[in-house]
Amino acid sequence: MKHLPVRKAVIPAAGLGTRFLPATKAIPKEMLPIVDIPTVQYIIEEAVESGIEEILVITNSNKHCMENHFDRNYELEERLKDSGKYDEEKLIRDISDMANIYYVRQKEPKGLGHAILCAKSFMGNEPFAVLLGDDVVINPGGEPALKQLIHAYNEKEASIVGVQAVPDEDVSKYGIVEPYYGHASVESRRVKLSSMMEKPSLEQAPSKLAVLGRYILTPEIFELLESQEADKGGEIQLTDAIVRLMDLQAVYAYNFEGVRYDVGDKFGFIKATIDFALQREELSKPVAAYIKQLASEL
Repeated sequence: MKHLPVRKAVIPAAGLGTRFLPATKAIPKEMLPIVDIPTVQYIIEEAVESGIEEILVITNSNKHCMENHFDRNYELEERLKDSGKYDEEKLIRDISDMANIYYVRQKEPKGLGHAILCAKSFMGNEPFAVLLGDDVVINPGGEPALKQLIHAYNEKEASIVGVQAVPDEDVSKYGIVEPYYGHASVESRRVKLSSMMEKPSLEQAPSKLAVLGRYILTPEIFELLESQEADKGGEIQLTDAIVRLMDLQAVYAYNFEGVRYDVGDKFGFIKATIDFALQREELSKPVAAYIKQLASEL
């Protein structure tokens, strides 16, 4: 079979963002800014830097502002140019030129697996990437997390799930992978999988390697999602379909390098905001000084 490159990605962004109410009553959680850049823009930048050419965002009927953000705003561009603010004009124009971005609505909130299934026609018979909007990953000086997974896919031509080790107290918050016995590949950071468990207790967990929002999936996943039974909450889970995929073909985990922020969690969002501010030339000194002042008063 001819090798097909990973050139498309899907970003599920149809969730209601209830953990960030009341802010998300009118603003999609993906548009909440880390300093001054919406979280979804960081995700799309990672995809573009990883070589992705076309991106499908799964939305719902309340997320028009996300589409507007990545579209041209000619009136604003002209006003900025008329005011001599050429850097700002280029900044907002570059956002609309980042990638070919398309949108499909998930008409019912039926889980991550159902959201991925909404991308079937767009993906066709190609392998594709999945980037979850709650996970912002940076790898200063190194390759983006998604690009690392794409390299792993190119080596094995099999589905890859991005993982990192998590502390004991966080194991029950994530999908945890079960490495295939005797198939650890520490040197390459890649390991073949025999199963996955969704949010197990620490005692039940087969490892501490948690799936953290980055996947490369082969198109066979769509047929499995179509026949996947819903869970007790009426949702179609991607994890369940991936476990079934392991019966048909090899699936690997890749322990990617990078600092990952759970921006779907309030504390994770605050951590990201502080760290990103400290990396900004115009903000690093005053923010650091303020943190030192707060620390001295505690």
